[in-house]
Amino acid sequence: MAKAKKQKQNEITFTENELNSLQELKQGFERVQNQLGSLQISKLNLTAQLDTIDDETIRLESQYLALREKEQTMVNELNEKYGAGNLDPASGVFTPKK
Repeated sequence: MAKAKKQKQNEITFTENELNSLQELKQGFERVQNQLGSLQISKLNLTAQLDTIDDETIRLESQYLALREKEQTMVNELNEKYGAGNLDPASGVFTPKK
C-alpha cells in the first residue's frame, strides 16, 4: 500500500486506494440505509393491510354471531310451532320426533 503524501505541514492527502475504500464504505452505508427505508415502508404498508384485515374480521365475526342468534331464534320458533324433529334441508321435509 502506498504511503500517504504530505502536502503542507498539517495536511495529508490520502492515497487513491484509501479514497476508494472510503467511497465504497460511503456507498455501502447509503445502500443499506435505502434498503432499511424500503423495508420500513413495506412494513408500514403491511401493517395497514393487517389493520384492514382485522377490521374486516371483526365485522364478519359480528355478522356470524348475529346469524347464529337468528338461527337459534328460528329453531325455537319452529320447535314451538311443529315440535321437535328433523328437517331435511334439501327437500324441505320435516319429520317430527315420536
